[in-house]
Amino acid sequence: MLKSIIQRIAEELNVKQSQVEATITLLDGGDTVPFIARYRKEVTESLDDTQLRLLDERLIYLRELDERRDSIIKIINEQGKLTTELRQSLYTADTKTRLEDLYKPYKVKRLTKAQIARDAGLEPLAQSLLDDPTLNPETEAEKYINKDKKIIISKDALDGAKQILMERFAEHAELVGQLREYLWDNGVMLSKVVAGQEEAGSKFSDYFDAKENLNKMPSHRILALFRGRKEGFLSITTELEEAELTPGQLSTMEHKIAQCFAIENQHRAADKWLLEVVKWTWRIKVKTSLDMDVKKRLREIAESAAIDVFGDNLKDLLLAAPAGQKVTIGLDPGLRTGVKVVVVDETGKFLDDATIYPHAPKRQWDQAIHVLAALAQKYAAQLISIGNGTASRETDKLAADLMKQYPQLRLNKIVVSEAGASVYSASELAAKEFPQLDVSLRGAVSIARRLQDPLAELVKIDPKAIGVGQYQHDVSQVQLGRKLDVVIEDCVNGVGVDLNTASIPLLVQVSGLNNTIAGNIVSYREQNGAFKNRKQLMKVPRLGAKAFEQSAGFLRVMQGDNPLDSSAVHPETYSVVEKIAQHQKCDIRHLIGDAQFLRSLNPADYTDENFGKLTIKDIINELEKPGRDPRPEFKTAEFKEGVEEPKDLKPDMILQGVVTNVTNFGAFVDIGVHQDGLVHISQLADKFVKDPREIVKAGDVVKTKVVEIDLKRNRIALTMRLNEKVESQAKPMGELHKNKRQKKIVNQAAPENNAMAAAFAKLK
Repeated sequence: MLKSIIQRIAEELNVKQSQVEATITLLDGGDTVPFIARYRKEVTESLDDTQLRLLDERLIYLRELDERRDSIIKIINEQGKLTTELRQSLYTADTKTRLEDLYKPYKVKRLTKAQIARDAGLEPLAQSLLDDPTLNPETEAEKYINKDKKIIISKDALDGAKQILMERFAEHAELVGQLREYLWDNGVMLSKVVAGQEEAGSKFSDYFDAKENLNKMPSHRILALFRGRKEGFLSITTELEEAELTPGQLSTMEHKIAQCFAIENQHRAADKWLLEVVKWTWRIKVKTSLDMDVKKRLREIAESAAIDVFGDNLKDLLLAAPAGQKVTIGLDPGLRTGVKVVVVDETGKFLDDATIYPHAPKRQWDQAIHVLAALAQKYAAQLISIGNGTASRETDKLAADLMKQYPQLRLNKIVVSEAGASVYSASELAAKEFPQLDVSLRGAVSIARRLQDPLAELVKIDPKAIGVGQYQHDVSQVQLGRKLDVVIEDCVNGVGVDLNTASIPLLVQVSGLNNTIAGNIVSYREQNGAFKNRKQLMKVPRLGAKAFEQSAGFLRVMQGDNPLDSSAVHPETYSVVEKIAQHQKCDIRHLIGDAQFLRSLNPADYTDENFGKLTIKDIINELEKPGRDPRPEFKTAEFKEGVEEPKDLKPDMILQGVVTNVTNFGAFVDIGVHQDGLVHISQLADKFVKDPREIVKAGDVVKTKVVEIDLKRNRIALTMRLNEKVESQAKPMGELHKNKRQKKIVNQAAPENNAMAAAFAKLK
């Protein structure tokens, strides 16, 4: 089986079988994807992390498929029904759906009407009428009357025979597969409002009477329909649009069933009865089953797309530019309860706290500025990080006033997303970190730290609480969790981790480490002081040779004994660097950063039986810029003075903002009014945009223009097409169009841009 899996994955990824086989060997040996992607390029012949992730996913799926196949073959064989032809069909089944279709006739079922009929001895009747339609059904049925079997009249016998054939037709794997694909390719989804729910379900009004081709529905509309149904506002069905049938005429699907079993109306004695069996098969057995199958397929496609959107947004947030190691004041804004203030040092260590009351009802503005100035001066603070929740704009004004009154402090202020800060502050981790601090002050610490290093802070929070998803609560939480874990792992290992400052949640994401080892690393650090080199990791309890191999290259020791320990050069290749230094008769420290010299080296000169050109090339590139951070340069948006609430907005107003969330239908942008505006996909650029992430990603600073403000529904429409006069966003935000054949949904933003857009932050 492994050989066929290797061949199939190689074909799907368009790579060599040797690459797939080598990668599977590494994965089965306990190597992680980040480690393989970074340090085993020679073995995989340069498969990148995306290819490796796909390979890993397909390997899991195909192995599960093989396990299920073996189980099914064993069950059918025990029944004595495993023919050579069936065995071959099972072995060539390439999806779980196809496998289950083939298994369906042999699956142990509850007592069905068909089985009762078979037990009553009616299978020969069903078979004879199917084989020879010239037979008279009534006459043949009379032969099977048996009062002991409760077959009182011929109709009872024919009803039993009908049930037997209906079940047989409905369990024909090839036929069901063909019907399913035909429905998928030609069917439509119909949605109707549930009677009496028009007002309560107004946010789904675009779907009150709509239809769309099944295979063309975008993921966000699919999930909107399913949510509308779940909440009791919509009914949804799948249909095939056909011309009105004449009496006795078969529908397309009924015709396909009849054709499969050579049933046709030649005016023979049993033809009419057999055609009735076909109709009942479709209407009673197959239609409902296929409707469920197609809806399941739609949901799976939509969930996969939604999970990918969440993963992409999370990646962008985690890899957002860090402000760096600077003393930072964190402000968690509030009105009546005051603004919570904390100071953290360059590494995020808590230094001090205070609570100020600059806003209503106390309005202690000057006193608040004095407290902030004193803290900034005492700890030589450089940054002020302001949470973007309630009273954030007012607090942003306070920080601006502070900077104006005390220019000598040389402070910079930045408004950051506080999504998930409250989740962190109430967590067990936060309680262990800051047992002496109030929950609200812990939130301020998180706000300060996420400015210094978003990745290091956000990994402490359940990613589902960060709020960058699209219908995240409607999708499989297991699959979502798996995807987000992969994203976090790739981001953390892509950036690297400071061994002497990393928290347990950050260390857990490092290749080869788990909760126990991460906790032991922190305990060792607390008991023995900072790590001086990577070799000390071997002294950490439970951190063996394999864990060291997988993790060492991603763990950095800054200002340690060995300069290579602060780079991504793996300890297993230190000998290569030493070889280069000896060959050039210089110290390793002189090699690092000497771009001109390093670029003159020929990787082939330093290869051996252990390390090839790809590895040597990576080492030289790393020496040129050791420990380089792949994240972008830090920059911030400047919110417009005097624009603090939606009522302050005016059409055509140009505003800077920060992209908070990217969905399949557009991007949400924080423009500083406590309500994100939507830039619909059609308004992202002066060209056709298929995927919004081609233009923007979460965390981007963008310039937008206000198109429409709906204060009643708390909805803001924006555009990034600044050179155009856009009079209204009404059409893409909520209109249904009609074409010649059907009413078709074209509202890319779907109902979530009605009342749901206003509540999108909560939805996320």
